[in-house]
Order: sequence, then structure tokens, then C-alpha cells
Amino acid sequence: DTRALTRHLRECGAMRVGIFTGEQASRPITDLLAQVQSSPSMAGANLTGAVTTTKAYTVPAIGTREFTVVAVDLGLKAMTPYRLSERGVEVQVVPSVATTSEIMERNPDGVFFSNGPGDPAAADAAVNLMSELLAARVPVFGICFGNQILGRALGLETYKLRYGHRGINSPVQDLRTGRVSVTAHNHGFAVDAPRDGSFQTPFGAAEVSHVCLNDDVVEGLRCLEIPAFSVQYHPEAAAGPHDAAGLFDEFVDLMRAGR
Repeated sequence: DTRALTRHLRECGAMRVGIFTGEQASRPITDLLAQVQSSPSMAGANLTGAVTTTKAYTVPAIGTREFTVVAVDLGLKAMTPYRLSERGVEVQVVPSVATTSEIMERNPDGVFFSNGPGDPAAADAAVNLMSELLAARVPVFGICFGNQILGRALGLETYKLRYGHRGINSPVQDLRTGRVSVTAHNHGFAVDAPRDGSFQTPFGAAEVSHVCLNDDVVEGLRCLEIPAFSVQYHPEAAAGPHDAAGLFDEFVDLMRAGR
């Protein structure tokens, strides 16, 4: 009964699960349970290396190229470069192990940090890369895992949600404008940040820009003294709502202002 399972997860939180078929399913229940319980926990998991591209590649701009963005692939979804390319942005996708100097050699107008799996608390290399780019005042935009990486670079903590945000109909409010968007979510971790005004970071003041109206989880960050912002949800949503697609325009405007 999927409804009973849903209620169980809602009360007990996210947990490991096993699905067994055929001969495997005929094993003793105690053996199957032991196998599930011995599977790796997501907490502390650094999975970026398993999903990043091994070679750099380019997604050309549609029409006239106006900007060049380097996208750090932490588990990049294909629709994200497309959303940028249709705005006249050439997207140069690089592996997660790319260094700051390698990125800067590409002379980018901005850098994008993608979504991806794993525990942001274990992604020290990505956090260090983000910190170096923030110090260089390169325009930065992050989505999902990229939001958590920006949060850690700003000195904030991350934590595992009791049960993650999944689905395509979560209401998120922009705290600056009050506008509510229906958004697509797929994250099991979140950033812990003050919601009552701006706070200080190693890179100046920053603020929580968006929150989920279902549970008040932080869904976006904005730096106030350097050109960087991020969201926890998926504005590229495919499939999903397009209420937040304008965030890609905000990134373009940020790069234009930096010229």
C-alpha cells in the first residue's frame, strides 16, 4: 500500500530501502534487512566524482554569442546549458576537478555551479573553488547543490532534511519581492542560514533570498557586496514549472553589469 508507505516515511523520515525480485526475494527477511542496513548512508557521501564529466565540452550559444559561462559539472542536467544558450550564452562545461586558474584561462563572463548528488558537507574541493571565484569577484550562479556549495563558501552550515524535497509543485517565496513561484525540487540537504535580514560572511553581507512556504527551508542565497546568487530548486525544470526561468535572465543581467 503506497499510501501506508508514504505515511510511514512522513513520520519516520527518509530511510534506506531495498527492492528485491526473483531468487533474491526468496532469501530470509533477516538477510535482506541486513543488506539494506549495510548500504552506504547519503550523509557524508562525496558523489561528485562519480557523475561529473571527464572532459570539457562546449554548448554553443543560440544566435549571437554575448557571454561565455564556465559551468562546473557537479552532476549537471542537460537542460541548464540549453537555458543559458538560448539567451546568447556559450557554455563551457568543465569537470568538477577544474582549478580556478583553468577556469580563468577561459576568460568567462560568469561561472555556474550545477546541481548534483551527495552531501555538501563532504564537497570541500567544490567549496574551495567557489571561495576562490568569489574572492576574484567573478559573477556566480548556483543551482541546487551549487546553492549548498555557495552556502558553505559563505561560512554557513548544511544539514540533511528529515525527508527531502521532491516533486514539481513546491511553493517558494522571493523574500525581496514577495512573489511566490511554483518550483521543482529534488534535494535531501539544505543550507542553515538566518532568515531575519542580512548576515556577514567572508565576502561581505549576504541574505536568504528565497524560502519554501511548506516548511521554511532556505531555497536561495544572495550576496550583497559581490556578484553571486543561488537557488536550491530547479528553474530549468524539465519536466516541471517554468515560473522561475527568469533567474537565468538575472544571471545574464549580473554578467552584463560586470562588464
